[in-house]
Amino acid sequence: MNCPFCPITDPHHRIVFERDLVLFTQNSKYQGALKHSGIIIPRAHRATAFDLDRDEVIATFELLYEVKSWMDSNFQPAGYNLGWNCGETAGQQVMHAHFHVIPRFREEPLAGTGIRTMLRSEQNQW
Repeated sequence: MNCPFCPITDPHHRIVFERDLVLFTQNSKYQGALKHSGIIIPRAHRATAFDLDRDEVIATFELLYEVKSWMDSNFQPAGYNLGWNCGETAGQQVMHAHFHVIPRFREEPLAGTGIRTMLRSEQNQW
C-alpha cells in the first residue's frame, strides 16, 4: 500500500495534535487559499469515514472540539466548513479517511459561500 498518511512522511505536514486514535495535521503545500485549514485523520488506515469504528468516530469529534478551540484562539475565524469526501466520485484523492476542518474569514473573496455552492452550480446539473 502506498498511502501518504501511513505514516505521514511529507515534510510539508505539521502535526498539531496527536491522540491515541486520531491526529490533526496541516499541510502547507495543499492549504493554498484555505488559510489555517487542516485534516483530522485516523491513525489506522481506513479508506473512508464509513470505515471508521465507533471509537475512531468519537475520537475524531472530540479532537474536532480541541481544534476549534485552538483555531478560535489563534485565528478568530468567522465560521467553519467541515467535511469528508468519500470515494473518487465525491472528490476523495487520498484513500485514507480525512476530515477537513476549514476556518472561514469575512475578508475572503468567497465569504458566505458554503460547500454546496459547487454542487448547486449550473455546471453540475444533469
